[in-house]
Amino acid sequence: MEARYFLVYLTFLAMSSCMAYATDPTQLQDFCVAVNDPNNQLFVNGLLCKNPMDAKPEDFFKDGLDKPGDTNNRVQSAVTLVSALQLPGLNTLGISLARIDYAPYGLNPPHTHPRASEILTVIEGTLYVGFVTSNLANGDNKLFTKVLNKGDVFVFPQGLIHFQFNIGKYPAIAIAGLSSQNPGTVTIANAVFGADPPINVDVLSKAFQLDEHIVKMLQSKF
Repeated sequence: MEARYFLVYLTFLAMSSCMAYATDPTQLQDFCVAVNDPNNQLFVNGLLCKNPMDAKPEDFFKDGLDKPGDTNNRVQSAVTLVSALQLPGLNTLGISLARIDYAPYGLNPPHTHPRASEILTVIEGTLYVGFVTSNLANGDNKLFTKVLNKGDVFVFPQGLIHFQFNIGKYPAIAIAGLSSQNPGTVTIANAVFGADPPINVDVLSKAFQLDEHIVKMLQSKF
């Protein structure tokens, strides 16, 4: 009798394991449209793999993160990403890295990473950082903020809008670890007001409760 119950338990455990792993792999790009002609394929979910016998130490090495990015732009920040495109050995490992440079009062503007959570460490300077939750049950979006100094760490959950702002008089540096080899970035203002082709003015005017002329002015800046 006990043997029969034990067999039933093993069967249930096996079925549970199958169900737990019977899911699609995590996306590594925005989309991957299916094609029937193998000679017409352009992308895969990730990157093609080199024969392990042909791998070299250089495949797992990247220099240059000691050099600051160019912050001479309208937001006065620069992100230097190290993903599988820059460091081939990261392919399939599910991680990437970024150096972020901020001029005095420079901003890494509100953005999301659709495929990654982010852990940020301040190397130099003082940053005001934060993220906004997805829509809560009451319809609100809660803001979490913190002022970070050298050595402080902050986490931005996957897919949530977040930002960093240098509130100091001197340049700041941060290092970010991301939980995807291709985290993706959607900069909110650029995506909304700089889409190509542009989002219909009526849509943006109603969504942001703005006059059409203001919407057109914002679109012209992006």
